[in-house]
Amino acid sequence: MVKRALVLQHVPFEGPAAIGEVCREVGLEVEVRRLDLGDAVPEAVSPEELLVVMGGPMGIGDIGSPEFPFLEREVELVRRCLTDEAPILGVCLGAQLIAHVASAPVQPMKAPDGARVFELGWAPVKLHKVGPGDPILGGLEGELSVFHWHGDHFALPSGARLLASTEVCPAQGFLLGARAVGLQFHIEVGLSEIETVMEADRSFLVRARGERGPEAIREETKLHEAPSLGGRQRLLRNIVEFLARG
Repeated sequence: MVKRALVLQHVPFEGPAAIGEVCREVGLEVEVRRLDLGDAVPEAVSPEELLVVMGGPMGIGDIGSPEFPFLEREVELVRRCLTDEAPILGVCLGAQLIAHVASAPVQPMKAPDGARVFELGWAPVKLHKVGPGDPILGGLEGELSVFHWHGDHFALPSGARLLASTEVCPAQGFLLGARAVGLQFHIEVGLSEIETVMEADRSFLVRARGERGPEAIREETKLHEAPSLGGRQRLLRNIVEFLARG
């Protein structure tokens, strides 16, 4: 039985946010490892732990870089979790690490003409339910507005179940094996987290959406954050309870 969530955080502006809140609500202790501050990546997780791997501006191409020495150790930890069928939730970079370990390509998103494509801001994902009793997508409609912040994407790992997709990013979420969930999008963020990431990662935002990017995303947030809150909370709670059941 899972009793604790072990969160691996890579940068100051991408913490667990609502993931930590929901974990505590269902009775889990939460420990955050700040890898960017030198906290150690564990060699393994215990049978009582849920591993949560958060996002960050680094990518799969940075594995082996001296700037991010923790990435190689995370790859080994994720590999061990998949082998042992230990519960793991990967968000954005975390999902890409799971896909990478499962031998699925992780690459920059590109248009047919080769131009770079980004998803930053609010956009709906299509949810691929298997029925009303779906343990992860149960209680949700067929579409959910979520917050995106990425320019890379992964192919669906072999044998994985597709959970969510968008037109430009066909694999937005997956369930791999019995206990590994990867989400490219962010259901953990709220108003304060969105403002923080826009300030901290402004150069990426301007590259993807131009100088007016911050104002455009604030306008989108006013339209989509509150109406989608219930669905995002339901999805997050479904995932945590599913992974914590053992």
